[in-house]
Amino acid sequence: MAANVPAVTASIRILERLAAQWPQAVSPSALVDELGLNRSTCYNILATLQQAGWATSAGERLGWTLGPRLLTLTGASQGMVAEVVQQEIDRLSEELGFVAFAAERDGSGGFTVVAKAERQTGIRVTVGVGDRFPFSAPALLQTFAAWLPRAEVDKQIARFGLKAHTPHTITDPDQLHKVLGQVRRDGFSRSIRQLDVSQGAAAATVFDAKGRAILAVAVLAFSSELDEHSVERVGAAVRAAAESITNRIGGAHPVAYRADQPGAA
Repeated sequence: MAANVPAVTASIRILERLAAQWPQAVSPSALVDELGLNRSTCYNILATLQQAGWATSAGERLGWTLGPRLLTLTGASQGMVAEVVQQEIDRLSEELGFVAFAAERDGSGGFTVVAKAERQTGIRVTVGVGDRFPFSAPALLQTFAAWLPRAEVDKQIARFGLKAHTPHTITDPDQLHKVLGQVRRDGFSRSIRQLDVSQGAAAATVFDAKGRAILAVAVLAFSSELDEHSVERVGAAVRAAAESITNRIGGAHPVAYRADQPGAA
C-alpha cells in the first residue's frame, strides 16, 4: 500500500473544503480550525496552490476560493457563475451607489440584462432583469465589440446600424474603431450622455476560459453623478468587478487586454 503523504492529504482536504463552499470564500482560520491543520502549514499549502492556479485569494478579509486554473479544468456550472456575478455586482453597487448590472448578447443583436443590484433609497437610474438595450447602446456595444475582429464588427454595424441616440453618440465606424482601441487599453468602456443626455455609463467585459467575451458588467447613473470627471474612477471599479468575475469562474483575458498597460491585470 502506498504511503500517505501528509502535505498531499492536507492539500486535498483544503480543495474539497473550498469546493464545498464555492463560490463563497473560506477564511484561512476556518480551514485551520475545521481541518485541524497547523496554521503555517495551511498558509504554505494555500500559497503553493495559488501559484499553480488551483486556489486564489479573494482578499485578506474574504478568504480563499478555488482558483481559475482548476475551474478551467473542471468547468463552472451556470448556477455557480450566476452567483459569482451577483456577488460582484452587489459589491460594485454598494461601492459606487449606482445601479450595477450584467448583460449578455441576445439573438437580435442587442443586449439583455441578466442580473442587477442597486441601492434602495433616493432618486436613481434603474434597470430590470430582462430589460433590453439595442445593438447601438454605446457602453455595451463597445464592451463586446472591442474583442471581435474588425471585419466582424463592420459586418454587425452594416446589419444593425449605429443609431444616433443623442448628439453625443458615435455613429462613424472609423471613430468607433478608435474608441474600441481605447476600450482594449483601459479595460472598460464609457458612455457619457451618448444613450440618454441625462445618463452616464461604464462597462467592462467578463471572459470565458477561451478569452471570449460572454458578459458585460455595467453601471448606470445620472450624468451629474457619472461624467467626464468621474468616469475614470468609476470605470476602474467596474473593470475590477469584471476581472474578479473572470478570475473566479476560471476565465482568461485575451492577449490584447490592457496589453500596453504595464503591470495591469
